[in-house]
Amino acid sequence: MLDWLLHFTDPLLQTIWDVLPIAVIIFGFQIFVIRRPVPNLPKVLLGFFYVLLGMALFLEGLQEALFPLGDIMAQQLTNPAFIYGTEQLGQSLQVHWADYYWVYLFAAAIGFSTTIAEPSLLAVALKASEVSGGTISVWGLRVAVAVGVAVGISLGAFRIVTGTPLHYYIITGYVLVMIQTMYAPRSIIALAYDSGGVTTSTVTVPLVAALGLGLAENIAGRDPVMDGFGLIAFASLFPIMSVMAYAQLAEWRETRSSRQRHAQRESSTHINQ
Repeated sequence: MLDWLLHFTDPLLQTIWDVLPIAVIIFGFQIFVIRRPVPNLPKVLLGFFYVLLGMALFLEGLQEALFPLGDIMAQQLTNPAFIYGTEQLGQSLQVHWADYYWVYLFAAAIGFSTTIAEPSLLAVALKASEVSGGTISVWGLRVAVAVGVAVGISLGAFRIVTGTPLHYYIITGYVLVMIQTMYAPRSIIALAYDSGGVTTSTVTVPLVAALGLGLAENIAGRDPVMDGFGLIAFASLFPIMSVMAYAQLAEWRETRSSRQRHAQRESSTHINQ
């Protein structure tokens, strides 16, 4: 226990150093610009303490669990004994991208689940539902973003396996985003772009980054620096497309329902006449 506490002082001190500028700016503006005492100072100080403790524990969890977990999963899923079976290990095997289908499935599953658990996305979804008066569903937005991240992370894993250049995917993706923006409902565009940013937060980034680095380290011919990074870009890009697609689908369904109701009313009026 004592050894762990001594080891824990490093992330705690690093967290204090990182949060200190935020505290200086907030209290500095409150005292020297606004020139008023900090409201509920004891609660604010207690909140800062919780932030420091929580961030330090989170950093410790990254190093001790999440990063090793991502690397272990990537190593196991790319192990030839798992892909081809132990009976074929002695043979000359030609690795094909389709052999890594479990990697793509795991990447999609981890992308979806981490996004659903993302607290920043929940906060944005709650605010969007509140501002829109319930028109934007909390779960609808969260699932739409999570589907986009799942597709993006899976495609990013495919890029690492095949070794194709990252910019091909990113450029093509943003071209599609620009085309979608021209036809998506105007009320959803800003939210869709914000949804791409909230996915790259506390839960998603560590696991996704660990998965990318683990894949690049365990697939022959891949460079962790060149190929291991880039999955976060997919996690930011594809939710923009999925949220706009969700809004476009909802608008199309509403338009179709409206047309059907209008046709039924006209039919009923014609029969009565």
